[in-house]
Amino acid sequence: MATTPKPFARFEFMIAWRYLRAKRAEGGVSVMTWISFLGIMLAVMALIATLAVRSGFRNDFVDIILGANPHASVVPLATQLSNGRTVRAVHDYDEVAENLREVDGVIHAFPVIDGQVMAAHQGRNAGVQVIGITADNLTQIPLVAEPEVAWGNIADFGEGIAIGSGVARQLGVDVGDRIRLISPDGARTAFGTSPRINAYDVTYIFQVGRYDIDRIRVYMPFDEAQSYFNRDGVADEVQIHVEGAEDVDQMVYELTRAAGADVFIWTWRDSSGAFLQALQMEDNIMFIVLSMLVLIATMNIVSGLIMLVKNKSRDIGILRTMGLSEGSVLRIFFICGASVGVAGTLAGVALGCAFAIWIDPIFNFINLIAGGGVWDPSVRMLSTLPAELEFGDVMSAVSLSLGLSFTITYFPARRAARMNPVEALRYE
Repeated sequence: MATTPKPFARFEFMIAWRYLRAKRAEGGVSVMTWISFLGIMLAVMALIATLAVRSGFRNDFVDIILGANPHASVVPLATQLSNGRTVRAVHDYDEVAENLREVDGVIHAFPVIDGQVMAAHQGRNAGVQVIGITADNLTQIPLVAEPEVAWGNIADFGEGIAIGSGVARQLGVDVGDRIRLISPDGARTAFGTSPRINAYDVTYIFQVGRYDIDRIRVYMPFDEAQSYFNRDGVADEVQIHVEGAEDVDQMVYELTRAAGADVFIWTWRDSSGAFLQALQMEDNIMFIVLSMLVLIATMNIVSGLIMLVKNKSRDIGILRTMGLSEGSVLRIFFICGASVGVAGTLAGVALGCAFAIWIDPIFNFINLIAGGGVWDPSVRMLSTLPAELEFGDVMSAVSLSLGLSFTITYFPARRAARMNPVEALRYE
């Protein structure tokens, strides 16, 4: 009694392999097979490379935001004085900072002074953001204490000011040079408010890697900032660093209760949330566009498989006459198409991962060919092109490619299985 062979038996793979490597003179479609393979390989490589760069961009932006900025800030509510002026000030800032440090998950909490001034040096001017902070607290800001590149010594901060590399570049200064800071809200006299102009030595220059920080950031000793900005005895806000920065929104209630009344908590998501949402939307659109490229590449499998079925109609008729079932014929041609998809996907994963791993030398080579200037930090905010492979992204690309390859392959394979052997051999 004849036994039915198991699905995907060895002979099915042997026949499928013979069809794949058959020459055109033998009725094969080796050229179409190679085109399908190359198309899927390049599409998967492009998808993985794009996902890696996308992840690198987001992670670098978030790391720099969290490394150079507070995770949350205690900002006082505005108070109107008798003369009509509106001020925001934290009076008991040391007590507030101490209460915040007792909240579970808070690493650091310290008061700061925040102001906007004009910096000048030998005829060059730049608008800068001055942050007044103590030397000990400055060392608690990761990307300032250990930046991408640094000049000078952060230990000398108390003897002068620390500035970003973009500020130093625009003013043309180096460590040891002296710059002037000009504040329009200076000394109050009987004739009104006169601008305040003070000169400070540059003791430390840092580059965190994000242009909009390096270009405007200046740190000044806290006591000097209080005097310079007329903030004697008060602070503008209390900045907080927490352990789980991604979950800082869940700590807002506890932080508000610890800070006391007449304040609100401003988190890093509040300041950068719109940008992160725009970045996420762009990521989703890019994934959809590149998924369409993978779909187009897998369509080549259909073209090649339809031609293969047409060229092998005589073989199908003979195999069916010999007793081969419809299921076996379907699996043979399914293996033909799916193997191209699997091989192309694996090759694409290898090339995509290699591109993400060696992106710096590859991009430097492209920059060399283009004559330089391809990457402008002032536009892209980051000093280098980031790329970070994530297992989930690679698996998304693999699942998409294999899913489309298997789905599309099924239909021409099913057509081959349903071919009438009598019709296939009628004119032979």
